[in-house]
Amino acid sequence: MELARLTWQDVRNTMETRHVALVPVGAIEQHGPHLPLGTDGFVASRIAHDVATSRDLLLSPGISIGVSREHRQFPGTLTVLPEQLRDHAMAIARSFAGHGLRRLVFVNGHGSNVSPLEEAARRLREESVYAFVFNWWESTASILAKTFPDPTAHAGSIETSLMLAIDPDLVRRDRFAEAGGTGQWGTYVEGVLVGFDAADFTEAGNVGDPRLASAEKGEAVLRAANEALARFCDWLAGRTEDELAPPPGRS
Repeated sequence: MELARLTWQDVRNTMETRHVALVPVGAIEQHGPHLPLGTDGFVASRIAHDVATSRDLLLSPGISIGVSREHRQFPGTLTVLPEQLRDHAMAIARSFAGHGLRRLVFVNGHGSNVSPLEEAARRLREESVYAFVFNWWESTASILAKTFPDPTAHAGSIETSLMLAIDPDLVRRDRFAEAGGTGQWGTYVEGVLVGFDAADFTEAGNVGDPRLASAEKGEAVLRAANEALARFCDWLAGRTEDELAPPPGRS
């Protein structure tokens, strides 16, 4: 059930029967020459929408701009500071809590969003608001390892497969060759990271070979992500307040 499509009377009634809200979180950043800037948000929103529909949960409008400073040299990339994303996420959660819904899942599609969102979740727990961060690539790690043995860190075969499954019209297949097959994120010297930005180590912006992607692979990952998120939401809905609250201090 999409929050933005409801009236306030609908929401008042909905809050009494729905105990978990999903908030997609994405980014606007370069994804090589072949994928759209909104790839992370498209993926997060698709997973959140599918699970909200299958579990009859409340779906919040998403946070579309995340922490993407590492891509800033590429035109079109937008970014906020980590503390700005943290505070924005907390404000959304507090707004839900003000209407009686105190359990949320941030369905995240971008790696650099993880730390700010987890910090928001930690702080919210102290206020008896229980927010959690679902990173689809962590919850589908086993199928990713089997399906994508090639190095594919950013806009490679994994994200290209997902976009082929979600909206193939947004994938520029004619630019796959231009993207090439760059395989490693970061520049290292003696194991020390010395290249922090994508522009340090990839001219085209991607890391991984999109020519190894397919819609079938993307559908398999989406199914796995949907199943994992649905199971987590079931777990969250079934917990008591005492089970979710921080442990008491020791005297």
